[in-house]
Amino acid sequence: MRAKNKICGVLGWALLFCALTVWPLLGRSSSFPFVQNYSKLLYQAGNQNWSISQGKDRVMYYGNSEGLLAYDGQSWQTYPMPNKVIVRAVAADQTGRVYAGGFGELGYWQHNEQGKFVYHSLTALVPQKNVLKDEIWKIHVEENRVLFQSFSAIYIYEQGKIKVVKGPNTLLFLFKAHNRYFVEVLSKGLYELKEDSLHPVAASSALTGIHSVLPLAEGQYVIGTAKNGLFLYDGKTVSPWQNQANDYLKTNQLNNGVLLQNKYLVYGTILNGLVILDRAGNIVHLVNKSIGLQNNTVLNLFADQDQNLWAGLDNGIDRIEVNSPFYFYFDKTGKFGTVYSSIIHKGKIYLGTNQGLFYSEWLSGSTRPYQSFDFKIIEGSQGQVWDLALLDDQLLCGHNDGTFRVEGNTLVKISDFKGGWTIKRLPSHPNLLIQGTYNGLVLYRKDPQGNWVFSHQVKGFDEPSRCVEQDNSGHIWVSHAYKGLYRLALSSDLTSVTSSKHYAKAHGLPKDYQINVFRLDSRIVFSSDAGFHVYDEISDRFSKYTQLNKKLGSFASSNRIIRAADDRYWFINHGKVALVNLSRPGTMEMSSSPFSMLNGRMVQYYENISRISNSIYLISIDDGFVVYNTDVQPQRKKTLPQVLIRKVYNSQDEADIFQEHGNRSLEIPFRKNSVGIAYSLPYFGQTKPQFRYFLEGYSQKWSDWSSATHKEFVNLRQGDYKLLVKARIDLDTESPVTELAFTIAPPWYATMWAMVGYVLAGILLLLLFRHLYRQKLQRDKERIRLKLEKEKEEYLRQEAIINEQKLIKFRNEQLQSELASKSRELANSALNIVSKNELLINIREEILQLKDQSGKKLGDDQLKRIQKVIKDGMTEDYDWNLFESSFNEAHENYFKKLKCRHGDLTPNDLKLCAYLRMNMNSKEIASLLNITLRGVEIRRYRLRKKLNLDHERNLVEFLMEV
Repeated sequence: MRAKNKICGVLGWALLFCALTVWPLLGRSSSFPFVQNYSKLLYQAGNQNWSISQGKDRVMYYGNSEGLLAYDGQSWQTYPMPNKVIVRAVAADQTGRVYAGGFGELGYWQHNEQGKFVYHSLTALVPQKNVLKDEIWKIHVEENRVLFQSFSAIYIYEQGKIKVVKGPNTLLFLFKAHNRYFVEVLSKGLYELKEDSLHPVAASSALTGIHSVLPLAEGQYVIGTAKNGLFLYDGKTVSPWQNQANDYLKTNQLNNGVLLQNKYLVYGTILNGLVILDRAGNIVHLVNKSIGLQNNTVLNLFADQDQNLWAGLDNGIDRIEVNSPFYFYFDKTGKFGTVYSSIIHKGKIYLGTNQGLFYSEWLSGSTRPYQSFDFKIIEGSQGQVWDLALLDDQLLCGHNDGTFRVEGNTLVKISDFKGGWTIKRLPSHPNLLIQGTYNGLVLYRKDPQGNWVFSHQVKGFDEPSRCVEQDNSGHIWVSHAYKGLYRLALSSDLTSVTSSKHYAKAHGLPKDYQINVFRLDSRIVFSSDAGFHVYDEISDRFSKYTQLNKKLGSFASSNRIIRAADDRYWFINHGKVALVNLSRPGTMEMSSSPFSMLNGRMVQYYENISRISNSIYLISIDDGFVVYNTDVQPQRKKTLPQVLIRKVYNSQDEADIFQEHGNRSLEIPFRKNSVGIAYSLPYFGQTKPQFRYFLEGYSQKWSDWSSATHKEFVNLRQGDYKLLVKARIDLDTESPVTELAFTIAPPWYATMWAMVGYVLAGILLLLLFRHLYRQKLQRDKERIRLKLEKEKEEYLRQEAIINEQKLIKFRNEQLQSELASKSRELANSALNIVSKNELLINIREEILQLKDQSGKKLGDDQLKRIQKVIKDGMTEDYDWNLFESSFNEAHENYFKKLKCRHGDLTPNDLKLCAYLRMNMNSKEIASLLNITLRGVEIRRYRLRKKLNLDHERNLVEFLMEV
């Protein structure tokens, strides 16, 4: 089960009141190194941790009740054993294997070709007659063989086979010291394993319950027993070893031991934590639950490659920094609250807190900075203690209720001005002290007895004065938390302010408030979040202290400067600490890495660091203090280990893991081209590492430093990539670059098989194109042939049409000619009828004029027959029928068309229309119709009305258009 990388274990550090719980022999010299807790809630596995080992890649492995537990510095992983057996023993070799053993099971874990961490059981190699039926308790790895030890036998795995070594009785635990192996045979004493057999150790038969064998000197060993303490073995004799911890170990039941840094002997107990001895047998440290361990039952101890001490506990895992220049003293019970200031004076250590002034004895002659304390409050000091200052061997206490002189465990009040924030010597008057208070400035002088006493308050300025400094011209600079910065000029007798000027952004400051003032060497500097500034008296303005800011880097925004020894200064940037050396002009040496563990632990704006000696400093922290010894240098390698690639996965589906251990190149399918890579630094310390990466083939430059332990790359193109990643600690120590090569496979349409397919498809397309082209040629030939035939047919058709048109034209001309002839005949016929009618009329008139022989007109009865003949000759029906027939032939059913359009036309109307169509005049029409000219006009008028013609429309033109 994977746990998130948050080191949230409770920090177990020194209680100040452990004197009642510490073994009496420790007296007042006990110390409390840093203890890092890894709780069950953090690593998400079983409570008990039976064994600890470290792999060649520095990953830590723990034999846990729920399986093999791995920790790479950032994340935890649990690997269950077959049948979920408890892992009692674990040991890693230099090939990447991690051997593990439990009840009836032994084998090893190793990363396979796909990077997956898998288990390989070796149980089948155990001879059948010696089948494993109990627990494996110890595992020791050599170059060519591995030793597994149970209570019944020792199993030696070598060259793919397992040999079994049995003793004369039940075995206890197998230990390795000076390349020799020792094991207790119950009721027989200590035996040594030589080759493949056990040999008794002389003079050891009386020893029982042996839980540790450690090398002490060349040819000398320390044998640790559960209830009888420690013994020395020189190769010939065994004798008790009298030392400070012997009674402690007897009482609390020694359980295991380990050699640390080749100079410390560390023993874990069942009842009361662990104890650390030097080679002379003196107690160096005692660490138990009351001062930091999660549990007092220590099941296993292990020293890693960086000499961190690991303790596998009955409930949890702890890491102890033994060789550290820092020793922590925390008030876990909250007895004295938040520490604002601390100092050591005349054999006592004083803590100024938000609850009062506390003190305890300090062994000033001790060569070691760590001690045990019993802090008590000084009566009358209840309240907030802002400042502790040692001036001329007098300890002054700036208090919420005034200012006191501290004499041992008593207070002498020397001022009633409340809120003594800061007190220091006035440079222009070394015999005076100046103090910033809640209500302005106060001066102190010495009385005849040489004691500092109140002198007077400076009149004319009553603003709260958190920071106070005097510059080289004698002006007093006062920093107000919310109103900004003031420059004061005092009278010659220093009793009043003669001039006061307020400075803000208008004068070159970055802002109007939270400007701090400090003396750096011989110069006054002003700090803010925007960096340090200096004041130019000529221009009366502030400007950036560029040279200092550039050298300080991130500490240019420090909010506090405290003088250390010589020309060294503490720069504190909102809880982050750096020690700066200005001893060489023009250069600056800054160290911040060793103090990273203090980040965020100091009381903001009330950070305090007091110098005890040239090498020891007292640092106030939230609920305690830290003793820093510059003479103690941790044994750390100059370079960090390599970053480990822990997992390569599909960022779209984190459960889709490509590789669990990124030490091999891999190919990722294109459909999964969003890649996530998790990495870690197997560094076990208080400082959190930062990482940066560069992906060749993708990135343009290295990324910024970040504490993130994974990176996701989305929608990568096909191709080869190489991830370069490295880590750093404390801004100045970088690890070697780790490389991971991987390839994003081309999409299916860009693979080699796809290319082959494309070639084949291209060939097929070419063949198909050739075939289709040939078919097209055939079709084109056929089309051209058909086109030519069609054009020929069209030509013939056109010729036929032309000939037909000519024929039609000839026929039309012939018809036109015939029509014209018929029209002429029709006209002639009409004219003949008109002439005939005129002739008959004339004949009728002439007949009417005829007279008989006597000259008398003939009678009507005589003329009636002639008149009848004439009348019959003038009858229009015959003439009309003949005319109509001829007219229709000439004008193609003219009357039918006219009748269709105007159905109310009478036969007489149609006759009139025909005559008008032939463009005959009224007289001719009157003759044809045998009516008068007036009658013709009347008929023309009626016809226009029937045809609905406008007055402007010509009747003849209309009839000719029909």
